[in-house]
Amino acid sequence: MSKKKGVGSPPKEGLILDSSIALAWCFSDERADYPQSVLDALASQSAFVPDLWHLEVANTLVVGERRNRSTQTETATWLGFLAELPITVDEETKFHAFADIAHLARAQNLSAYDAAYLELAMRRGLPLATLDEKLRAAAKSVGVLLYGVH
Repeated sequence: MSKKKGVGSPPKEGLILDSSIALAWCFSDERADYPQSVLDALASQSAFVPDLWHLEVANTLVVGERRNRSTQTETATWLGFLAELPITVDEETKFHAFADIAHLARAQNLSAYDAAYLELAMRRGLPLATLDEKLRAAAKSVGVLLYGVH
């Protein structure tokens, strides 16, 4: 990797993937350059997610069906696509829920769900990929790098 390319790049160990990014891949009205750059990065690195990620994604896709944003067939296709990506579930999230995550949620005025992503990024020392502005602000506040933001 050239020095120029390495400036501001995430470490090779991976990134923390918020559900907002994955959902932007699934809903055509949310597609944009930033989520696509995260998807492209998964060709060479892994993403880590808290153990609630799969439920968040599945729930939002089902709600999208109810709101006529997508069909059951599209949901099934996207769930299959997401299942094939190099996404690793963090098995330790539950051990941090009642202390670190709850504390972060209070301190940063986040939901416990969003605080779980922030805590995981802090614990693993990896950049966070998210479209959620409140979560982005909280990440900056606690010194967590945002993926692809220079």
